[in-house]
Amino acid sequence: MQLRELEILAPAKNRDIGIAAIDCGADALYIAGPSFGAREAAGNTISDIEALAKYAHKYGAGVYLTLNTILFENEIERAVKIAWEAYESGCDALIIQDLGLLKANLPPLPLFASTQTNIRTLQQAKLLESLGFSRLILARELSLQQIKEISDNCSVDLESFVHGALCVSYSGQCYMSSRITGRSGNRGECAQPCRSDYNLVDSNGKVLIKDKPLLSLKDLNLADYIPQLAKAGITSFKIEGRLKGASYIKNIVRYYRAVADNFLESDTGFRQSSLGNLYGGFTPRPQNTFNRGYTNLYIEGDRGEWNSGDSAKSVGEYIGKVDSTSTDNRGNLVFTYKSQQRIGNGDGLCFISPKGEVTGIRASLSEGKTVYTNDKVSLPPGSALYRNYNHSFERELESNMPKRLIEIKVNFINKVGVTSLEGVREDGAKERVSIEGVYEKAQNTEASLSGIKRQIEKSSGGYTFKLESTDIQELLFYPASVLNEARRALAEKFESVPIEKTAKKQSVAGKNSREIPRILDGHTLDFRANAANALSKKIYSQLGAETVDDAFEISAPKEAELMRCKYCIKFELGTCPSEGSKMRYNEPLFLENRGKRFRLVFDCKNCEMVIFG
Repeated sequence: MQLRELEILAPAKNRDIGIAAIDCGADALYIAGPSFGAREAAGNTISDIEALAKYAHKYGAGVYLTLNTILFENEIERAVKIAWEAYESGCDALIIQDLGLLKANLPPLPLFASTQTNIRTLQQAKLLESLGFSRLILARELSLQQIKEISDNCSVDLESFVHGALCVSYSGQCYMSSRITGRSGNRGECAQPCRSDYNLVDSNGKVLIKDKPLLSLKDLNLADYIPQLAKAGITSFKIEGRLKGASYIKNIVRYYRAVADNFLESDTGFRQSSLGNLYGGFTPRPQNTFNRGYTNLYIEGDRGEWNSGDSAKSVGEYIGKVDSTSTDNRGNLVFTYKSQQRIGNGDGLCFISPKGEVTGIRASLSEGKTVYTNDKVSLPPGSALYRNYNHSFERELESNMPKRLIEIKVNFINKVGVTSLEGVREDGAKERVSIEGVYEKAQNTEASLSGIKRQIEKSSGGYTFKLESTDIQELLFYPASVLNEARRALAEKFESVPIEKTAKKQSVAGKNSREIPRILDGHTLDFRANAANALSKKIYSQLGAETVDDAFEISAPKEAELMRCKYCIKFELGTCPSEGSKMRYNEPLFLENRGKRFRLVFDCKNCEMVIFG
């Protein structure tokens, strides 16, 4: 029985952060190239990507290039050029959104369908599978049952987000930023209107809620669901955060590495997709880095309280309550607090007043349960106290990194006067080195064997060695320096032997020789098909679509569905009719922000909220 490989997939804003993710246990990375990477502020040079791929491949880890924006007609050629450069630099796959690329001259790399292709139904999954994608990156809003349905009916690999920021709209189906600012989320330029404050207003103009981030969701955390996700068919566990810094990536990647390792130890049907184990270093604490509070979203098939609350920013870990406040002779805030935890000098703090007002400050000096600041702010007693920057933990992340070492099992052999070390790496690769020279017969067998074991079982060049067996005709006394040199020589030999992964599948996505089924026979596709070039329209036509409208970014309708969400404001307010609640306001409801008004429609049949504007 072939074991299923599982991967922890980490984001890389740049080369150095990608290397840090590998060092903390990532099995694969996703990173943008110079353009079209769906994160305008996270582009990278091809030379940096090549260096990162070389480092990742030392551990058998993969590097996937994100080429996942929709493309205008004059951008296809540039996108194809980047794809070929990524191929030549050692990338292992391409993540794409624009189906037009399937008709372009892409390199022979596996193609992954981005979550921006809106994979939230079995029908959409089967459509993308029919086009030849080797992996589907599923919508975040799916339940375990829905994931399993897709897995049971498709033969491609499935990837699921397990941690990080959540868009309120289905990915690839949000046009609000484009409508408000001209910055398109489907082109990597999102202005994040879902993190803005809004008034909720009824049809009579009555303000029901004022100045709250009503569309801002908590962050996803599915660490407790790794076993269930794996058994439902997920092979890649994706961490969001290509705009996040190094400390966030280190902390969260190591956290999921530990969670996944615990599962792999308990279930022999799965294995890690890359090589190497972590030794030493910091203990991960996911609550200590950026988060808006955590949710498991819809993974159980049930709704919960998904809104991030009074703030769309990270409030951090809860500490306790403010007890009393005063000011020093310069007018700076001084406060005392009640908590078992201790605030440290330099910690960043967040307070939420009993009225819901959010204030952020920095602790300049902490003495016992009294904190002195350099901030001239007022703070009511009883405010909830959070820490969103832990100074001592940040220093630990910087100075106390784990070592990632690949295990080599060593057989120590002495036969016919020849002594050698035979090593077997985790991936099954074998190498052998000989120990030259004339050595005296060992006088103390037990001490000599103990010395051999002690010198062999040291780390060298990114490897850790384990003495698996000895096959000795005549036990000799080998100086420690000789054994150390033999071990280092064995490490050097393995360094030049590439880690043999499962052979890459050459992409067949969209090739002319592949018959494309007419799944969309008779369909009329509007702007939500995101067709921004002739090649993408050609794909839809081959799938059977009768007409395909231009993408929103080319020709935006006067009024349009700007978002479709699993999240529902009615449910959050406790007025969901499916829950037996009665309305206490006049519909339709509207969101208002800076003079702009957006109409809310509640599609209760599909249990979705739609925003028009």
